[in-house]
Amino acid sequence: MNAAHISTTGFVVVALAIFFASCMQASIGFGMGMLAAPIVAIVDPSLVPGTLIMLAILVSTLVLVREGGSLDLSGASWALAGRIPGTIAGALLLVLLPERGLALMLAGVVLFGIALTSFGWIPLPRKRNLVVAGAASGLLGTATSIGGPPMALVWQRNTGAKLRSTMSAFFLVGSIMSLAALAVAGAVDRHTALLFVLLAPATILGYVLSRFVNRVMDKRRLRLTAITVSTIGAVVLIGQQLWALRAT
Repeated sequence: MNAAHISTTGFVVVALAIFFASCMQASIGFGMGMLAAPIVAIVDPSLVPGTLIMLAILVSTLVLVREGGSLDLSGASWALAGRIPGTIAGALLLVLLPERGLALMLAGVVLFGIALTSFGWIPLPRKRNLVVAGAASGLLGTATSIGGPPMALVWQRNTGAKLRSTMSAFFLVGSIMSLAALAVAGAVDRHTALLFVLLAPATILGYVLSRFVNRVMDKRRLRLTAITVSTIGAVVLIGQQLWALRAT
């Protein structure tokens, strides 16, 4: 699908998803892929994961510039050590999976991540757990653009600026790794780059909104919103793929 073939309505839907997902990520440290990916995949699956990873790099950079002084450098470093093999595995998985299989996997990852982040399991942020979470995030983030849930689990004891800056540093470096791996695998092209440019303003506006949201909404309400929207998007994506399978 080419950029010129995306309807105006479709582009508006994608831009709105990116706007709210960017606000969510800039507010609680994750949510870009989990909230936006199911919706974007319905409108234009070619934007997942390439364009979403590019946009995640943008919002992570903005947050890190704002709150880099609260960064837990040691924790982010151990997580990135695990991200490297996970990124390679994710790129290979993306090459091997057909588009429908990728869409169903994406929806499954969203629902699994929602289940983990909803049940209150809190692993300690030890070196081993950070490396394992980083590897899982690299695999899922590269294959589906949804690398947030593993890191949200292991860092959920952190709050506020420390959580946002540490997650953003991890996702900035990790997303650059993923983008490089996708480029080598041939999964980044002119279309994904063009849509990144067109959707960048929605990402920046979402980041700006997060500065106000952080003052009026607490972390629990933001996470509940992300879980609700992500669940709806994942269920709709599964339904769409099953309907398409039935029609063939």
